[in-house]
Amino acid sequence: MTIPIEGETIQIHSYKHNGRIHRVWQETMVLKGTRNIFIGANERTLVTESDGRTWLTREPSICYFHAEHWFNIICMLREDGVYYYCNMSSPYVFDNNAIKYIDYDLDIKVFPDMSYTLLDEDEYEQHKKEMGYPEVIDKILKRNVNKLVSWIKQKRGPFAPDFIEVWTNRYLFNKEVQSKEK
Repeated sequence: MTIPIEGETIQIHSYKHNGRIHRVWQETMVLKGTRNIFIGANERTLVTESDGRTWLTREPSICYFHAEHWFNIICMLREDGVYYYCNMSSPYVFDNNAIKYIDYDLDIKVFPDMSYTLLDEDEYEQHKKEMGYPEVIDKILKRNVNKLVSWIKQKRGPFAPDFIEVWTNRYLFNKEVQSKEK
């Protein structure tokens, strides 16, 4: 697997278990790329849904993906604090200048006070039947929901107090470098 290079712009592609594209984020700046971790940032980026509808993200976001965990975390920087949207998903791969993963419906929304809500359990059960999620995937996802909740409670990874500050500063630095190069 190739590794994304800091400062370059890539896409993020979300698929469903049946192989169909679910959603595409057009532009995300690479802040860190290793064999196991991708951290990126975007703001006001165009998002295209599977049905062709498009929309722009509203606020700056820091995106965290891991090649060994079955979730990814979007940290949305809003005026009243950081909100986290956590997707239960396959580990990511970097292919053809895009981060790619399978979205498995279940989501956890985390609020600035670190309270959280598990979302889309009905959608997960419906898609599990329709797309035939194997039992092993079901077990992996449920184990990773517990792991993610543990991270939230322990303020680990993207939930750590200094994570947002460090990666927001890196994003602002890279934006400044890019604007000077133009």
